[in-house]
Amino acid sequence: MALTGMQIYKNLPKTNCRDCGLPTCMAFAMQVASKQRALTDCPHISKEAAETLSEASSPPMKLIKIGSGEKVFEFGQETVMFRHDEKFHRKCGIAVRIPAALSDAEAKEKASLINKTIFERVGQKLSISLCAIELDGCKDPSERVKLITNECDLPVVIMTKSPDTLKKALENLKGNNPLIYYADKGNVDAFAEAANSYRCTLAVKGDSLENLEELSETAHKKGAKELVLGFDSVKPGSTLRDLTMARRACLKKNFRTFGFPAIVEIRSSDRIEETALAAVFAAKYAGIIIIDGTDPWELLPVMTIIQDVYTDPQVPNMVEARLYEIGSPNENSPVFLTTNFSLTYFCVAGEVERSKVPAYICVVDTEGLGVLNSYAGDKISAEKIVKTLNDQKVKEKIKHNKLIIPGLIPFYRAEIEDTSEWKEVIIGPETAREIPGFLTKNWK
Repeated sequence: MALTGMQIYKNLPKTNCRDCGLPTCMAFAMQVASKQRALTDCPHISKEAAETLSEASSPPMKLIKIGSGEKVFEFGQETVMFRHDEKFHRKCGIAVRIPAALSDAEAKEKASLINKTIFERVGQKLSISLCAIELDGCKDPSERVKLITNECDLPVVIMTKSPDTLKKALENLKGNNPLIYYADKGNVDAFAEAANSYRCTLAVKGDSLENLEELSETAHKKGAKELVLGFDSVKPGSTLRDLTMARRACLKKNFRTFGFPAIVEIRSSDRIEETALAAVFAAKYAGIIIIDGTDPWELLPVMTIIQDVYTDPQVPNMVEARLYEIGSPNENSPVFLTTNFSLTYFCVAGEVERSKVPAYICVVDTEGLGVLNSYAGDKISAEKIVKTLNDQKVKEKIKHNKLIIPGLIPFYRAEIEDTSEWKEVIIGPETAREIPGFLTKNWK
């Protein structure tokens, strides 16, 4: 029988330290009891208490790890249906497929590209998480696996329907813990035994949720303990429905047969459609999506969706409120004003950098709110702007008295000029992308 919140609370430190993200230990205990949080989210729990509360601490969705050493991708162990209920804990991973039809040279080139594809957005590095190797149709599956794993420094998804091909591939991946994709009703026994023998994770995929339930139970009985639920994008509406129903059964009904994260394979000859589908399933509710595209215009929209959806809504996304230098500004360089909302700051900083005009950016503490939200929430004012400029000693860096404020708050101009030494307040653009043109036109 599951433990109550009070039983769990008695075994917690009772310090109300808030390191778990909740205001009290009692609130944390209640969420553990309702399977919304894992006991391991408390960094101060004793080993004895953890063992005592093992039943209550076990989340309904299992945590799955693909890869080994420094090359590990973790997903699963989610606790809520909707992000606003708490947060999503582990980001959806993008796995790029290397088709079996490619020559060795082409496969090696794509693997190298996958490994090197890294973007930066709002101060975070965005990259591909896994490499999916398609083996059915390869001249030599074993050599293809060696070639790709030597070139690509990422966890591996093995894509095959043949037990013989799978065993040959796994021989070259001992200790690497790849994800086997996928077992169906025709090969589930052999694939489950292989997953058990080589200690790796197995994806199971059925024609329906009922069939998926049977395959999950069969694989588990055959010794495959680390499972992933497989879906495809042939019928996107049906897939989205099945993903939602499987997750709800796991989280709301504690249905252990579906207590695993999901993987969605996307196949489309239309790259725009592929990108759109990837974005949909990355948001709801895939742990891994398999795609073909490697062009930035295909990857960035999906990565942006993942980054946004998996940002903790309970924690303000902000940067330190201080004076930043972009390039090598001097006493004649422009001074921009903005808020400490991360997206706002990094957009402004990126466009200033793109303009090739060295500048200062004075960041006001608005508790992580953007320009309009901070104005609406009374987190910014002319008085606060002037105080921030003085505290950051901006005037000591320059010899002019020009200040560029966001175009969304032009009404602060007169008050700043009347109450400070900044006698020439310039109304800047309303969007960051207009900054390069604005500087070219207005700053000599």
